[in-house]
Amino acid sequence: MATANRFSSKSRTSITPWIGIAAIVILLDQLSKITITKLFTYGESLAVTPFFNLVLAYNKGAAFNFLAAESGWQRYFFTAVGVVAALVIIYMLRRHAGQRQFCWALALILGGAIGNVIDRIMYGHVIDFLDVYVAGWHWPAFNLADSAIFIGAALFILDELRRVNK
Repeated sequence: MATANRFSSKSRTSITPWIGIAAIVILLDQLSKITITKLFTYGESLAVTPFFNLVLAYNKGAAFNFLAAESGWQRYFFTAVGVVAALVIIYMLRRHAGQRQFCWALALILGGAIGNVIDRIMYGHVIDFLDVYVAGWHWPAFNLADSAIFIGAALFILDELRRVNK
């Protein structure tokens, strides 16, 4: 009688490549933030194209400056949320390391979350510097970590839609 191999191909697949992608996101995010803080003063802006500026801005809240005007508790709350999210994502990467698109999404979100957690721990706010606008309407400034989270979320949605349509 054949016995099932308790070491399935999923458990043998390493999360190392996914952690590597997250590490690259963190590195690029932190290098870009260091560069912008060395070149700009707070609030300074440089027009790059008719729809894009570089600007040094600080965000004490979350997406779209959510809770930014609060007394300071949000720093610890969003740091804790980021750490918990990172731990959950690492768990999910371990369980699904062989699912490429899903893991790409998780790795990008992981790198972005940790990049912003580093800012909150080191500075008490997230450093934002990308300013996109159309006809005078500006999106809230964002950074590479936010971009990685957005792209990861989009990949996650696409992966789920693909999975549902099978």
